[in-house]
Amino acid sequence: MTDYTPAATGTGARARLQRGGAFLAGMVMPNLGAFIAFGLVTALFIPNGWVNTIARATGAIPQDGTVEFADQASVIVGPLIVLLIPILIGYTGGKMIHGIRGAVVGAVATIGVMVSPLAAPWTIMQIAEDARPETWADLSPQILGALVMGPLAALVLRVWDRFIDGKIRGGFEMLVDNFSSGIIGGVMSLIGVFWIGPIVYFIANLFGGAVNALVTAKLLPLVSIIIEPAKVLFLNNALNHGVLTPLGAAQAADAGKSIMFMLESNPGPGLGILTAMLLFGPRAIRPTVPAAMVVHFLGGIHEIYFPYVLLKPILIIAAILGGATGVLWEVIFNLGLVAPASPGSVFAWILVSPPDNLALNMVGILLSAAVAAVAGSFLLGFGRKESATDAAIDLEAAQEKSSENKKGSKAATAS
Repeated sequence: MTDYTPAATGTGARARLQRGGAFLAGMVMPNLGAFIAFGLVTALFIPNGWVNTIARATGAIPQDGTVEFADQASVIVGPLIVLLIPILIGYTGGKMIHGIRGAVVGAVATIGVMVSPLAAPWTIMQIAEDARPETWADLSPQILGALVMGPLAALVLRVWDRFIDGKIRGGFEMLVDNFSSGIIGGVMSLIGVFWIGPIVYFIANLFGGAVNALVTAKLLPLVSIIIEPAKVLFLNNALNHGVLTPLGAAQAADAGKSIMFMLESNPGPGLGILTAMLLFGPRAIRPTVPAAMVVHFLGGIHEIYFPYVLLKPILIIAAILGGATGVLWEVIFNLGLVAPASPGSVFAWILVSPPDNLALNMVGILLSAAVAAVAGSFLLGFGRKESATDAAIDLEAAQEKSSENKKGSKAATAS
């Protein structure tokens, strides 16, 4: 097995940004299998997925019908993205900070930020009461919250463990460890409900308001400056379903199509980023890219390319350029989709493209992918900037480094 999150070295601002991005990527990349599972199940079994589409095309079911098995299988789509993936990310982040104890506490704390929209007072959340989600199924995936809460809770536990190290009477260590992790996990989950959750919601609203302002000012190509960084922060669902889809629905009701449905769901920029990483990214992570390309472009699960951008934050420029290229093309030719492309795969775009826009919509995807790929390749130095760390970090090396750090920590404590 391989650890696909190379560390950055150096002390400059760029190195610090690289380390921060690599840490966030390290929380997500070990869980790419869960994203792939979500992508496959979504692409196959949702109402406009492959199973139902093929069944309709062959006449096995009516055009407005669904396959019973697909309906039954699709019930796991929501739990996978809303429940499982944030918990896994919180668990992984906690483990990176403080081992298994930190992982457990990180997962517990993540639950708090996940359910915050259900539980936090609406005066704190600043959401209209009629917009309040009623069950977990109405929630958006709180992946950004998990990226914060997992490591934060584990850090608190690590500070506590170091504080009491050597101060507990023999025989009481397990009792103290269990109760301390339970108490800290419970307290941090409450902090997730009442503090971190509202902050994440505020950030999502901030990005959404910026996008809305650019749309109102008719500066559509510039929305990529907001949308692409927001996507990488896992705010894509909040932007798409909270801002762009309502705007698009209003436009589509009048014009029969809307460009709003295209702004976030375009799979082109992500495909371009992955292409650049496949050709010129760190050699250690290149084997993971083909599967990510399939799940992203065909399955429409954009979240799978976000860790690659977090790993190399400068690639956000390529994503912005690719997204802006696609939007500019769509504006020039007055393109649109008749309904949200969810998930944002090329097949979903084909299904919801007006017949007279279909060819130009596909060209827009390819153009945005090409621009993102060229820009990303340039930003990666066409492979010339690859460091030895990027090329050779694997699980064994990471384990050795962890072991050395642990020994150093024990030596420092002993001294």
